[in-house]
Amino acid sequence: MQLNGSEIVVECLKEQGVDTVFGYPGGAILNIYDALYKHSDEIRHILTSHEQGAAHAADGYARATGRVGVCMATSGPGATNLVTGIATAYMDSIPMVAITANVTLPMLGKDSFQEVDIAGVTMPITKHGYIVKSVEDLAPTLRKAFEIAKSGRPGPVLVDITKDVTAAVCEYTPENPREKKPEVFWTEEQLDRVAGYIKESERPFIYLGGGAVISGACDEVAQFAELIDAPVCDTLMGKGGFDGRSSRYTGMIGMHGTKTSNLGVSQCDLLIALGARFSDRVIGNPKKFAENAKIIHIDIDAAEINKNIRVDMGIVGDLKEVLSQLNKKLEKQDHSGWMNKIAELKEKYPLKYDDSRLSCPYVIETIDRVTKGEALITTDVGQHQMWAAQYYRYTKPRTFLSSGGLGTMGYGLGACIGAQAGQPDKVCINIAGDGCFRMNMNELATASRYNIPIINVIVNNRVLGMVRQWQTLFYGKRYSQTVLDDKVDFCKVAEALGCTAIRVTTREEVQPAIEKAIALKAPVVIECMIPEDDKVFPMVPAGAPIAEVFDGDDM
Repeated sequence: MQLNGSEIVVECLKEQGVDTVFGYPGGAILNIYDALYKHSDEIRHILTSHEQGAAHAADGYARATGRVGVCMATSGPGATNLVTGIATAYMDSIPMVAITANVTLPMLGKDSFQEVDIAGVTMPITKHGYIVKSVEDLAPTLRKAFEIAKSGRPGPVLVDITKDVTAAVCEYTPENPREKKPEVFWTEEQLDRVAGYIKESERPFIYLGGGAVISGACDEVAQFAELIDAPVCDTLMGKGGFDGRSSRYTGMIGMHGTKTSNLGVSQCDLLIALGARFSDRVIGNPKKFAENAKIIHIDIDAAEINKNIRVDMGIVGDLKEVLSQLNKKLEKQDHSGWMNKIAELKEKYPLKYDDSRLSCPYVIETIDRVTKGEALITTDVGQHQMWAAQYYRYTKPRTFLSSGGLGTMGYGLGACIGAQAGQPDKVCINIAGDGCFRMNMNELATASRYNIPIINVIVNNRVLGMVRQWQTLFYGKRYSQTVLDDKVDFCKVAEALGCTAIRVTTREEVQPAIEKAIALKAPVVIECMIPEDDKVFPMVPAGAPIAEVFDGDDM
């Protein structure tokens, strides 16, 4: 059939099973928006307040569903406003296709109005980028973009289309989506060696990363942990990859990990890293990380093996497939002495906070209790993010959505909108700090426009909490530009943007506020006022060995 470029874009989205697109129109992309208008009964478009919100929403949709998220923007500043969201997705391996339109082909390279080489701008932060200059290339390019975004180690792909291509006509033939099977790089001999390492080990420890969530390997991880009788810690991205209520679970590892995880990994004789990348926030001093252990690293990306930490055995492959085969080779191990040692550490070094007053950990624990751990949690970045990782017990994958690699302030609200669009039956709650929330709080207008029932919990301490914590501990309490004690009233802002607002100042008000927000089934902001000097503990100073983890008692 003969279709113009804009209609081809829509047909390709339908081919790929896309049901929701997040974006913001403009001159160069008008033809595509005209086509979307004609297919609004098949593809839902959510108009965000800013293109960055669209990128974060597409990211949140992808994390919550496991499907490719899609965002759109016009040329020039519209396209560049997507950049932070694209980089966020890239750092955390999130499948996303960003579709932008550019000036017409004859106007490219002439500094035309709203012209930017967005493919060049985003080259370092995408798996691949395309500039489509011929309508005949459009459908093959879009299909390839989705294939690349979701195959192997997922990530964002950019497709920039010149405006004349969106109007040109060519023959279009529908195709079924192509599924690229993971390549097999590992061997049976490697699995046998790993099984041998495990059999010889007396103190194994499992270090779980985001790859467990991405690959859908949670059942295989649980079986693996039982077979080798080992404790399990996770990274920020690995939350929900292993049951956070399990007796084997020791909490997060790294800069704000638990003492049990950090000390346990430092004392183990075999560390098994599953879908993790040995981030600097996890390993601290690389020369001192798990220095008493042999290290096994299983990851889909060969570039991650031996990149930050030298390992004794690296296996490249899809984690779900590798573990399913490895588990068949394993005999049930008994490490009861080691597990008892870990249990003693957990009892000796529990997470704790001042429970005499309102605090963020109390708010997080209350959310966990009220939602029975079934909510989908998004966060911004900072103290509240770490508390959300520490005090909510994630039992299922794709229920904790946070910017781990890039650390993007302002991420959570857009991501929560996208997550709720993808998982409409879930209670979706965004945990934000006051410093983060003000960056993209205009997306409350998006939530109210479509009556998207998200709950935004603003942890308001009137400072940039994490930066202030560092200034307190390492900068002689010189609070340079971290005090936010201004006249901003988040409740009034929320109401002005069409949302219900609740201010909480005492512990007793927290549970009723959360229950009311859930019952309303509408966008709600709950502002929780906490002290400015609350700190996230435990903590490891940057670059120090993770065994040097300390908390408030140590100070």
